[in-house]
Order: sequence, then structure tokens, then C-alpha cells
Amino acid sequence: MSESPRLIELTLPVGPGGSPGLKAVLAIPAGAGPWPGVVLVHEAFGLNDVMRRQALRLARAGYLALMPDLFTAGGARKCLVLTFRALSAGEGRAFVDIEAARAQLGGRHDCTGAVGVLGFCMGGGFALAAAQRGFAAASVNYGQLPKDLDAVLEGACPIVGSFGGRDRSLRGAAATLDAALVRADIPHDVKEYPEAGHAFLNDAESGPPVLRYVFKRMLGAGPNPEASVDAWERIDAFFGEHLS
Repeated sequence: MSESPRLIELTLPVGPGGSPGLKAVLAIPAGAGPWPGVVLVHEAFGLNDVMRRQALRLARAGYLALMPDLFTAGGARKCLVLTFRALSAGEGRAFVDIEAARAQLGGRHDCTGAVGVLGFCMGGGFALAAAQRGFAAASVNYGQLPKDLDAVLEGACPIVGSFGGRDRSLRGAAATLDAALVRADIPHDVKEYPEAGHAFLNDAESGPPVLRYVFKRMLGAGPNPEASVDAWERIDAFFGEHLS
């Protein structure tokens, strides 16, 4: 029987302004490294079981996958608003935590030193905002676009983006991002899936049950296996090129 990746819990050291006692999960591929690293940034519902399986999925693809818990300081109820404020401002505790995860991966003996960033939902917005902050490649999955998109893309790494056409909260986002990346002459692969909605890469519905019906009606939220397979193939190919 072939070995499976391992998932371990960590506490990461952080710089000033970060989350004290920053919690994280690390998925380690089976076999012998070193491997490229990927910082995973979770969706707005936090570091739940769906997100842990996403980390394991990256490990099966041959990456050290480290997901910091941006809600370490008090859970989603206490941290969600502040985290979104940091995303809008382009600075704050969440960015310090993401940098701590990047530094942790880059300093491991079993990491090649090449580190990418991949985010879902809220995390997709952070992956885009962090693309100019020392990463070798970024995967933006149904993430919010900043108002100053052109400025955020100055000096950014190569970007692969995936969006759902049924996601009313991000109408036109794929085309807007693609055009901005063309202007900035940044290697990229951006695609919108017409039949998919928000959170289509998840393998199960996520978040409080009381909200799932609302999000499905408003955002088309939920798994879309067909779009997910294609998107992961594109992400794997893009990371394989830029993190090798």
C-alpha cells in the first residue's frame, strides 16, 4: 500500500503585529523531499475539515502545504471583520501571519525554497494581494479583486485564477483580472467556469448549515466536480512550471 501524506498541527513564530500563538496545519507529502512549498489561505469559514482536505490534496500533488489559521486570535466571529479590513487595506495582522507561513516553509530543510500561495474565497483575495510579496506563483480562486488592482499587480509573481460564472459577487472578475495581468505583462492563466459558483473547488458544502441555502441561492455556492477537476489540472500545471 502506498504511503499517504501526513497532516500535522503547528504553532508558528510570527513577527510584530501577527497573531500570538499562530496555529497552522502542515500537510507533508509521502516519500522523501525536498518539495516546493505552498502557503494555503483558508476561506471565510476558517480552517475547517474542508480546508484540511485541500491541504492534503496539495500534498498528494507533491507540495509542502502550510495553512495558517488567520482566526487564531478568537475564531471567525471575533476575527472575520478585522481580517476583511486587513484585506481591504492591504496590510495588517493577516498579512503578517501569511508572511510567517511563507518564512516557515522557505526555511524548512524539506522545502526547495520555492514557495507559492493559494487561496479560496477570502483567501483568494489574500493570495492576489500577496502575489507581490516574495512568492514564486499565486493561485487566486474566486477571490475579491482590490480597487487598486493595477497597483497590487506591480511586481507580482505569475498568477493562475479560477472563477465561477454563477457567482454573483464576482461578476466580471475573471475578465477584469485577465485584462490587468495582460497590461502588467505577468504570466497568467485565468478562467471562468460558466456553470460553477462560489466555492466550487470544495469537495463538500462548507460553513454553518443555516447559511448554506442563502449562499447557494445568491452565489451558486457549492462543489462543482467537473469545474474542480479542470481547475486543479490548470493549477497543478501552472505551479509545476513556476515552482519547479
